[in-house]
Amino acid sequence: MFYVKETINDALEVKVEINDENVFCHCPVCGREVSVNLEDVLGDGWGDLFGTSVMCEDCSREMMEVQSGERPEA
Repeated sequence: MFYVKETINDALEVKVEINDENVFCHCPVCGREVSVNLEDVLGDGWGDLFGTSVMCEDCSREMMEVQSGERPEA
């Protein structure tokens, strides 16, 4: 089991198990909260927790349209 541990003060420490339902990040483009499956994102061994970000579905779609030469809907 992997977990996150945070010491709040001398008397309080919080531990939360990391699973496929409780890992999130913020989209680097719009700031929207994004649910992240760490195995999908880091499973190939090419990423790391500090240098990896995940875009939301809308920003990802818009980026793919721009890269393919399509115009995003207005």
